[in-house]
Amino acid sequence: MFGGKKLERTVTLRRDVVDSILSYCQIKHPNEGVLILKGKSKRGQISVNGLVIPPFSESGPTFAGFPHSFLPFDLSYVGMVHSHPSGSAEPSVTDLHNFFGLVSLIVQFPYKDESIFAWDSGGNPVPLSIQPEL
Repeated sequence: MFGGKKLERTVTLRRDVVDSILSYCQIKHPNEGVLILKGKSKRGQISVNGLVIPPFSESGPTFAGFPHSFLPFDLSYVGMVHSHPSGSAEPSVTDLHNFFGLVSLIVQFPYKDESIFAWDSGGNPVPLSIQPEL
């Protein structure tokens, strides 16, 4: 009906954001950790340049979440990231049902650069790159 080309998403993370994500996951281990991604999105190119610890977030060994109603309105939220201490990077059904924003990142144990994976709301992988340090 709209005849438009399907938008292919990609995610780019700043190096300092990656370091913060990995540190946060290590601190929260063996529980899951959850953070909100801040950045910009233009023509499917999602650029993440900051993080927010969600207010009133809760976590345990198999879950992490937060009440969305307590978040201040902010158009720079582009998604969320959470860890999987179990070592799997696949999104669960619960992860997909609680999808927030444009992209969801999952960080699997042992929390290294190559342990970060991006997913869309349908559970499809999204290409991810890390900007080198400036």
